[in-house]
Amino acid sequence: MKYSKLVERISGDGADAWITHYAATAARAAGEDVIILSVGDPEFDTPRPVVDCAIESLRSGDTHYTEVAGRGRLRAAIAAIHRRRSGQAVEAHNVIFLAGAQNALFTASLCIAGPGDEVIAFEPLYPTYPATIEASGARMVRVAAPAASGFRPDLKALAAAVNEKTRAIFFATPNNPSGAIIGAEDMSAIGELARRHDLWVVADEVYAGLAPGGKVPSLAATLPDRVITVGSLSKSHAMPGWRAGWLVGPTELVSYAEALAICMLYGLPGFVQEAALTALGIATQAEERMRDFCRTRLEIALRELAGAPGLRCTAPDAGMFLLIDVRGTAMSGFEFMTELFRTERVSVLDGGAFGAGTAGFVRLFFATDEATLREGCLRIRRFASLKTAQVRRKA
Repeated sequence: MKYSKLVERISGDGADAWITHYAATAARAAGEDVIILSVGDPEFDTPRPVVDCAIESLRSGDTHYTEVAGRGRLRAAIAAIHRRRSGQAVEAHNVIFLAGAQNALFTASLCIAGPGDEVIAFEPLYPTYPATIEASGARMVRVAAPAASGFRPDLKALAAAVNEKTRAIFFATPNNPSGAIIGAEDMSAIGELARRHDLWVVADEVYAGLAPGGKVPSLAATLPDRVITVGSLSKSHAMPGWRAGWLVGPTELVSYAEALAICMLYGLPGFVQEAALTALGIATQAEERMRDFCRTRLEIALRELAGAPGLRCTAPDAGMFLLIDVRGTAMSGFEFMTELFRTERVSVLDGGAFGAGTAGFVRLFFATDEATLREGCLRIRRFASLKTAQVRRKA
């Protein structure tokens, strides 16, 4: 049977990186001694008031169709959070509630680009970005944010990548996997480029609540007609399974996103929306709790891995991930990931899944319980010591 060209565009070029994670998940389910540090699923449970709200909504019969763009009170609450973070004057009509940030990114991509267009994305980037962007028929153009520069975007390369086909610039801040936050000066330069060339800016701010003070530099207030901001409750409130995300942007863009959602989602569960509204009501406390948790866990990971032979850690500005340069072990990130799991039963993610510039790195998720993190780092250190000793013997 024949398939559309779409299946080729959405196949993804980082799929192999997840093989070890899936194997680790299956091994743990079978009762094996496995440590999983490969996926960003916070150790915390969803806050109790949020769960209680969802249960009460279910019991009260909140299981019917809902407004496609999301309930008005929820959209207004998201707009209020966004106003506080960005300074942009938005209201409920600037917001659509969607099935997680991933769904919001996909929706934005389909609404602003298509065949023959180009969309720029900063690398390293999350492995779903290529398929998310190219599902529309547009071509994704990678611009480096190199490790050597602290994962700051190469602004000269960005300017050189813009041409008459360019429609948008996509980026995550804080970044996944690097945890780097795009600073105000670099953000201003990106905004000026977008203004000069009439480009959309899609800012993935899923981890913004984990940044210092709970916010990051934003272009939303200065370029309100061309900035699309994506957010969710997954990381800040330990709610990845709730699929509670959103898109904030110009009213016209939101109307197009709603038209797409009609044929894709037709609204999201009411009990999830009520839970999300409750979550937003405790956002300040939830985000502060998660920031403190991540900070202490990062400190542990850095201490446990300090001086480990062949390894060099790059501390993030924010987030839940630590990039580890493993080139000193004479292994690629993929080789390190695969062999580490085979010998030590620790699962991390190959940095090459995020782009060529991090092919010699692995990404470690540190927002887990302390005992698991310490044991995982102990095994990683032991593995790195063995591999570097082998390299020295061969030399």
